[in-house]
Order: sequence, then structure tokens, then C-alpha cells
Amino acid sequence: MLYPVFNPFPVLTTERLVLRRFTYNDAADLFEMRSNETVMQYIHRPINKTIDDAIGLIAVIEDLLGKNDGVTWCICLKSSDKYIGSIGFWRIEKDNHRAEIGYLLNPAYQGQGIMQEAVTAVIDYGFNLLKLHSIEARVSPDNVASIKLLLKNKFVHEAYFKEDHLFNGRFEDTVVYSLLTQT
Repeated sequence: MLYPVFNPFPVLTTERLVLRRFTYNDAADLFEMRSNETVMQYIHRPINKTIDDAIGLIAVIEDLLGKNDGVTWCICLKSSDKYIGSIGFWRIEKDNHRAEIGYLLNPAYQGQGIMQEAVTAVIDYGFNLLKLHSIEARVSPDNVASIKLLLKNKFVHEAYFKEDHLFNGRFEDTVVYSLLTQT
């Protein structure tokens, strides 16, 4: 059994980034992202309608963190404390030493290698500090950019689920990619 502990919060740093804990001060920037239909097109979660939706999401993130059931980082450039994206392990299967990675990046910062940098840091944390055996990612088969990022990080295609979930009145497909620890 895996026994993750996220207290103190694991702040991660890379060459250009600080991956830190969310605060309620991030709610406006999070709302801007989660209310943007283009940003959310592949994330099958309801679009934020009000800032209270973003505040509620931060509360869920904090609840998972407090229970040691998930950890989500706020992605910031080292030069600024402003939220530009998020990344985390939001579903940790403690019995199986497995976690699902998820990420989101402001379109203004895409194409600059920022998410690659964040994914590398989080994978390293997951395998070397959290002691995961495997990391999975569940993505829309239409999300080509996310699939390219996963393949670049040596994730392998594990499964394709046809119409496995209902979202906005449509049944959607899911592709699962995974990465095993190299130790």
C-alpha cells in the first residue's frame, strides 16, 4: 500500500517554473481558464460559470490534498507568482501504486515547452518521492497535443474505451496512456 503525505506541500522547481500549492488568490485566473470553451474542449468537466465555481474547485483540490488522495500544483513562471496552468495527480490508487496525471495550460503559454518541463518534474516526483509504480493519463482521442506530450514522455498506449462516458448529452471516447517506473 502506498502512503502519500503532502504535508508539508511539495513545492517543485524547474529551470523556468515553480509548481506551488493553490491558494484562493488563484481563483480569478483559474476561472478565466476553466470558463474558456477552447481551453476546456477536451476536459469533460462543466465550464465554470462564476468565480464561485473556481473557488469550489480549489476547495476540492484542498480536500484531496488534506486526505492525501491527490496533489495538484499551480504552475507559475519563476518570474511571477501568477497561475498559468495546473498539473497534478488527482486520482491516486494507493493499493496499486498508480496515479492519474492531469494538466491544463493557458493558451498564451503553450508551444514554449512549459508543460514538458512541468510534466518532467511531476513524473520525477511521482516515481522517486511518491514511489508510484505507474502513472496513467486519460485523454480525448482528439487531443493531439496532449497525446504528443505523453508520447514524448514515453507513455505507451494502454487502452481505447469507446463511448465510455456521457458528457453534455454525448457519449465520448477515452484513450489511456501509461508510464511504468524505470527502477
